[in-house]
Amino acid sequence: MQDAAIRTYLDALSRGDLGQLLALFAPEAIVHSPLYGQQPAHVFYSALLQDSAASNIELLQIFHARGTEQAAVNFLYHWTLANGEAVTFDCVDIFRFDADGKISELKIIYDASQTRPALERTQNS
Repeated sequence: MQDAAIRTYLDALSRGDLGQLLALFAPEAIVHSPLYGQQPAHVFYSALLQDSAASNIELLQIFHARGTEQAAVNFLYHWTLANGEAVTFDCVDIFRFDADGKISELKIIYDASQTRPALERTQNS
């Protein structure tokens, strides 16, 4: 079940499908992001998609923690920001699922040293 949710998440993220993304999350889900900080999922994805022109995701590996409701995914994220600037980074997302299989918490981990200045340029233009 976690694999299917993660693959659906990556597909929805790459297509910029806010409705499908939010359908994967529990109502009170929290996202921890290097760029946007800690926010409710609906706030985070609305902001991310507003700042995005396109996303292309290359899945590298899905990891499972035995006996827990956690999983992680490693992927290359090719992100084109709203101003047309493109950045690529190696990302790890750590998912915590609730008893209903919804994402209750997501921790996004990557080096934001290149993405932060690109995002600031987009937001200031």
